[in-house]
Amino acid sequence: MKKRVAKLMALSMAAAMTASLAACGGGDSGSGDGGSSSGGDSGSASGGDKEIVYWNIGTESPDKDVITKAVEKFNSETESGYTVTSVPTQNDTYKEKLVVAMSSGECPDMYSCWSGGPMYEYIDSGFGQPIDDLFNASEIKDKLMESAVSQATYNDHVYAVPYQNISMSGIFYNKEMFDKYKLKEPETLADLENICDTLKKNDITPFALANSSKWTGSMYYINLAARYGGLEPFQKAVAGEGKFTDDCFIKAGEKVQEWVEAGYFPDGVNSLSEDDGQAKQLMYQETAGMLLCGSWYTGTFATDSAEFYEKIGWFPFPAIEESDADPSIMIGTVGDQFIVFNCEGEKLEAAFECAEKHLDEEVIDFEVENGKIPPVQGIESKLTDSITKEVVEAANNASEIQLWYDQYLPPAVATAHLDGLQEVFGLTKTPQEAQEAMQKAMDDYLANKAE
Repeated sequence: MKKRVAKLMALSMAAAMTASLAACGGGDSGSGDGGSSSGGDSGSASGGDKEIVYWNIGTESPDKDVITKAVEKFNSETESGYTVTSVPTQNDTYKEKLVVAMSSGECPDMYSCWSGGPMYEYIDSGFGQPIDDLFNASEIKDKLMESAVSQATYNDHVYAVPYQNISMSGIFYNKEMFDKYKLKEPETLADLENICDTLKKNDITPFALANSSKWTGSMYYINLAARYGGLEPFQKAVAGEGKFTDDCFIKAGEKVQEWVEAGYFPDGVNSLSEDDGQAKQLMYQETAGMLLCGSWYTGTFATDSAEFYEKIGWFPFPAIEESDADPSIMIGTVGDQFIVFNCEGEKLEAAFECAEKHLDEEVIDFEVENGKIPPVQGIESKLTDSITKEVVEAANNASEIQLWYDQYLPPAVATAHLDGLQEVFGLTKTPQEAQEAMQKAMDDYLANKAE
């Protein structure tokens, strides 16, 4: 009992600290909550005897349309007697809402989240049920990519159904702009900086970035850290065998500040909102030439303007010449959204059936048509979009895929990372200071875990 209370208190503290902690990969840019897919107005956590409440972040197309399609398919076809009510919440506030509910001893019957540290905290706090028997008896067991199932597994048990998007970070760019200034996709970081300098000389902001959400800036940092040092320094720091003050982390922060001072990012970058669409608007206005973000942006661009999407190209983060780190390493997730279950018995069986509908062939085809890359085997054969093909090729060729720091790390450590890094972007804290604060949070977490 004491352990459960301690976990709930930790989750509650995480909620307080992460009011602005956005999880990557939602693909949403709206500022308001969406309506319930079944037409209800159910913001409450758990449903009645025959209602399954499903919390998710599908407030904007195409995510909203995908979830709606899966839920409506379940509601119209199920023989379970249950009805699923979808309750979408805007990306930036979703984690806080979920954690606050759990801290109050409440939780929806099923909810989507991101794999890694936060999901493990939810499970440890008693708000996630193992689904091994249901999963092993289902068709999706052989349909999903092994790496996606791995990210849905914790302590040797399957707890979640990954359904949405192979999300890899990479750099989107305006092809017409590149052609105008005789630029080509970079092979090295030096090449990328030359592109940035050329764009700056022509009064174009090199990178469209809105960093009030913090995780958007984190993508630059994670890629730089991986290119400087590979993944071993991060893995050792998480295990308590290394430190987040390793050279690769300091160098990554120093490079971020070098780019800030060179004007590679928009003015007031830390006050711009990703969820209000302020980064993508810089691309649409063609006042910025590139945008580093998750590959879900293919769906965002294509849905917003098919005409503009024709101008967009994509390339993975380039190698650093003086580094021995493997440049094939990618940052991202195989699954992006994972459905976790907080119910038992017949209700769990029905909730799992609804989750399966997210991987129905009709829904998968719909996702692909809208720029998504569902984490299913052989998805390459369904792809026609050139950028999504490049993303899958990069993921398939990657020696390793690093999950986003704010998903992989325990919430308190993720918060220290995001808060410190935002100050690095704001030039109000040195990379050394930011990394020392992150290391302290990691030390505290490991000490508490050992007790």
